[in-house]
Amino acid sequence: MELFYAVLVLLGLIAVSHVLNRRVPSVPVPLIQIALGIAVSAIPSGIHMPLEPELFFLLFIAPLLYNDGKHTPRSELWRLRAPILLLAVGLVFVTVFVIGYAIHWMIPAIPLPVAFGLAAILSPTDAVAVGALAGRIHLPKSLMHLLEGEALMNDASGLVAFKFAVAAAVTGVFSLPKASVSFLVIAIGGVVVGVIVASVITGIRYLLRQSGLEDETMHMLIHILTPFALYLAAEELGVSGILAAVAGGVMHAVERDRSNRIRPRPHEVSDNTWSVILFLLNGLVFVILGLQIPDVFSTILKSPLYNNFEAFGYAAVIFILLIVLRFLWSYAFSAGGRLFGVNKREDKLSFKILAMTSLSGVRGAVTLAGAFSIPLFIDNGDPFPERSLVIFLAAVVILLSLLAASILLPLLAKQDDGNNKEEWAEKKREGELAMMCAAIQAVHYATNVDNEPESASVLADYSRWMRQIRLPEDHRPLDRRFSRIEAELRLEALGIERAETERLLAEGEISEEHGALFLRSLEKLELLVSQRRQLLFVILRKWTRGLKVLLAKNKPKQPLKLSEADREALRQIKRRTSSAVTAAFESRLSGSDRNKRMDIIRHYRYLGDHLSKLDAARTKDVREINREVRLELHWIALQAERDEVQSLYERGDITRDMANELRRVVRDREASLLEQE
Repeated sequence: MELFYAVLVLLGLIAVSHVLNRRVPSVPVPLIQIALGIAVSAIPSGIHMPLEPELFFLLFIAPLLYNDGKHTPRSELWRLRAPILLLAVGLVFVTVFVIGYAIHWMIPAIPLPVAFGLAAILSPTDAVAVGALAGRIHLPKSLMHLLEGEALMNDASGLVAFKFAVAAAVTGVFSLPKASVSFLVIAIGGVVVGVIVASVITGIRYLLRQSGLEDETMHMLIHILTPFALYLAAEELGVSGILAAVAGGVMHAVERDRSNRIRPRPHEVSDNTWSVILFLLNGLVFVILGLQIPDVFSTILKSPLYNNFEAFGYAAVIFILLIVLRFLWSYAFSAGGRLFGVNKREDKLSFKILAMTSLSGVRGAVTLAGAFSIPLFIDNGDPFPERSLVIFLAAVVILLSLLAASILLPLLAKQDDGNNKEEWAEKKREGELAMMCAAIQAVHYATNVDNEPESASVLADYSRWMRQIRLPEDHRPLDRRFSRIEAELRLEALGIERAETERLLAEGEISEEHGALFLRSLEKLELLVSQRRQLLFVILRKWTRGLKVLLAKNKPKQPLKLSEADREALRQIKRRTSSAVTAAFESRLSGSDRNKRMDIIRHYRYLGDHLSKLDAARTKDVREINREVRLELHWIALQAERDEVQSLYERGDITRDMANELRRVVRDREASLLEQE
């Protein structure tokens, strides 16, 4: 029961972390999750979950790296094979020797083999942490592919180097030739086992489909078990389970591409299931990391054997040395590549790219899990030298790398965006088109025999909007969106509409039912149009008005289903309120916001013309479609647009600012739709 309770709490923390990230977007999700893990572990009755390294690698690292291998572009991996190998293998071993000697020189109490082990476990970058930061920071595509390829491989090289260093510390015996041969066997063997096991699993799935077993749920279960089978098979044979999982992911991608060419079929079940699994695993990695930190820190901070300031100072120096060494290695590679003619002069890496490459080498839970795998005793029965200090230094370096990447990388990446308005407009247009395509696909998926007319109407709207998106910004019609700077004027206009509606109610020119329904529609529009700083005020005002209605003696009854007479009454109210807004704004055109007020006037004139066209269409006895069904399809399309924006952001295709801008576009379209419907 305690384990079940702990799992529920951890899953709840993942949900809370994403809610907090939406409220505090400047803080990346991994840091929030680590902080929540620390908070839960630090409270007296909190969760204390010991980290089991072998289980952690199997349960978390294997499926995550399998998925990365499945989705990382193979063409980019091959194109960047030289820098990936230099970072994932060459830099790892350079880090082991250079940082290892530096740690032993700086902290003589740590024996040289143990120092090599600490340097080895600090050498691999964390693919999960890199991916979590990439969407927020929007790293260049080439750099992101380089970091992904490095993270896929350096876990294996770093853990193998760590294994030999710890073995040397435990036994006191080390042979460089034997270690080199063993490394090649473990690495190559892991790739071979991954390819063979993945091919066997693919063959089994093919035979099952050939025999008529097309149940996607069963195939999804096989797919979920695949990374665990890859990892366990490789580890049982004494080779790298991590590389086996990566190789298996790449093989799965190859098989999927081939099968799609032969017989294309949708993968909704697979994709949706994996998205949930990855969401949970990514979050649990950092929450579990946070759970370990209080115990790790308390061991050193409460011990009289260590000076707290010196311990943190050692960790800071080690982190700086890692950054400097990574920068120098990247610079040496770029210079050496030019000398040997690998790169052209125009491909010379800038200082900013080198700095981003250095800071992007964040460490994560793999490093801490490896540190926890250090044995408690050596062969002669003595305690493992400075085990607690090694784990403490690894944990502090992890936190420093995440903090540095979160603070400094956005400053460097921001310069890439610049103030190029044309580039910004083009990216925005591409994002809008992607949103539109997702909406159209969702409407097609929701279309059936009963709603074909309504679906055709919604698709016609989106086709028109797509044509408008391809037009220059200045030539787009005003019926679809309002710019952010017009939000205050839009709220002012809605206030005028409310005042006019209340006047009509007071004078008895409209019924209470129609007036209440129209006022409720204005409240929905206010929520959509409001900026974040005004949203709380709008919500409080809505609650206050709702409380007044509940306390009123004569509460207006709102029609549950609108008849044509009700719709006509609401259209009449909208025409009168639009005229009131137009008259009020025309009387205030002398200020500095004259042009913006003219935009609002043109918008309300457009609404009046639109309502008049609807009436004209009815006089021609045009067959009406089901408005409720049409509106429901529009909501499905709008939700698909929001999902596409989130997907683009998570993949790193757009920045957070661009994602917020595209979400604003969706809100504006929703507001326009509400007004027109």
